[in-house]
Amino acid sequence: MKRVFVLGALAAVVLTQAGCATDVKSVPLAAAGGQSRGGVPVYFGEQSHPAVTARLGDVSYSVRIARKVASPDDACHEALAEAVQKLRAAARERNANAVIDVSTRFHSTQSNSSTDFTCGVSPSAAAIAVSGQLVVLEAN
Repeated sequence: MKRVFVLGALAAVVLTQAGCATDVKSVPLAAAGGQSRGGVPVYFGEQSHPAVTARLGDVSYSVRIARKVASPDDACHEALAEAVQKLRAAARERNANAVIDVSTRFHSTQSNSSTDFTCGVSPSAAAIAVSGQLVVLEAN
């Protein structure tokens, strides 16, 4: 009887956790559209930019958003947009006019790409970590 109870409880735990795994995705940046909006330019990976006149330090943020009924890619784009807003706010606070060498990460999966970003998405949330360098770029 005790064995049946333990097996039943274990089965209940497994069934309730089914489908709760986080999927690590690589999503195109072009679809996110957040690179040049918002006043402070953000350059992902090795994207070309004007010459750097001053380096003001590194910055990184983690963002986790509740996933609504959006698709996994839409949830990742929303998380990226919030993370980029934080990078831009940090740049404004420290008198930087750009953020360069931006990379994205979810746990140990990192991307330094200028075309894709890494995001973790589950049925309930999307999460991303971003990091980059705050800089002053030469004016054109």
